[in-house]
Amino acid sequence: MKQNQLGSSKLLVGEIGLGCMSLGTDEQKATALIHEALERGVNLLDTSDLYDSGLNEELVGKAISGQRDQVVLATKVGNRRIPGQEGWTWDPSKQYILSAVKESLRRLGTDYIDLYQLHGGTIEDPIEETIEAFEQLKQEGVIREYGISSIRPNVIREYAARSSMVSVMNPYSIVDRRAEETVLPLLEEKGISVIARGPVASGALAASRQPSKGISDYELGELVQLREQLQQLTSTERSLSQLAIRYSLSHPVVAVAIPGASSREQLLQNIAAAEAPALTGEEVQLIRRLSKAGVYKVHR
Repeated sequence: MKQNQLGSSKLLVGEIGLGCMSLGTDEQKATALIHEALERGVNLLDTSDLYDSGLNEELVGKAISGQRDQVVLATKVGNRRIPGQEGWTWDPSKQYILSAVKESLRRLGTDYIDLYQLHGGTIEDPIEETIEAFEQLKQEGVIREYGISSIRPNVIREYAARSSMVSVMNPYSIVDRRAEETVLPLLEEKGISVIARGPVASGALAASRQPSKGISDYELGELVQLREQLQQLTSTERSLSQLAIRYSLSHPVVAVAIPGASSREQLLQNIAAAEAPALTGEEVQLIRRLSKAGVYKVHR
C-alpha cells in the first residue's frame, strides 16, 4: 500500500487507514478485523477515548499487543465523562488533557501515542492552553505528534496559525465537499495533512447496498441519481465504494482516508481501494460537475 507523510512529521501512513469506531464491542471480531487490516498494509488505526466509553481503546490496545511498532496509533481527547452523569462535557483544558492521556495510555496498553487529536473544538476554547498541553506531551515523549478532528473552519484556521499540528481530521467525500471551499486550500498552504473521514459517507456511497434515506444536502432521490451517474466511472477494478475512497484521496493534501468497517466484507472492499486505479484529472472534474460543491453555513 502506498504510504504518505503526515504533515511535516516522520509519521508515514498507509493511504487507507481504519476508523475503529464501528468495530463494535465483540473483542474476537474486532481483533480479527484489526489483524486482517494490518496484514493487508493498513497501519493507521484511529480510535478515541469517547468510543464505547473507552472500550474501543481497550480493544485496539489488545489487538495490537506484540505489533505496536507496526502501527501508527491515533486517538482523541476533549470529551469528558462525569461519573454518575449521562453523556459528556467538553473540556479542552490543559489540566484535563494531561490527565486524560494517562487513561488512554492505560487502556491502549502502550507508553506513547503516535497521533493525539483534539476531538472537536470551538472558537471560544482556551486554544493557547490546549496547544500548551499537546506541546508538553510531545516534549515528554508521551505523544509523537498531534492534530485536531474538527468540522469548523474557524477553529481549524486558529490551530493552523498557532500550533505545530501535523493533521486535521475532516469529513471529506463526494457528497460532502465543503472542505474544498476553504479548509483544504488552507492546510495545503500550511503543509498540514488531512485525514479524510467518512469517504463512503456512512454507506451512502457503498457499492454493496442501496441507500434508504437521504443525507445532508442530498434528498434520497438525488442521492440515488448521483450513484447512478457515478456508475460510469466504476469498473471491475473499481467499485462505487472504491471510487468514493479514491476521490477523497485525489486531493494532494489528503494523506489518508479512514473508512470504518464493521464486517470483513466492508474491510476488504475498503482496502482494495489501494489497488484500484487512481482518478484522472478528468474524472475528478466530472465527479465535481455531477455532485454538489457544498459550503460551510456556520463556523466560517
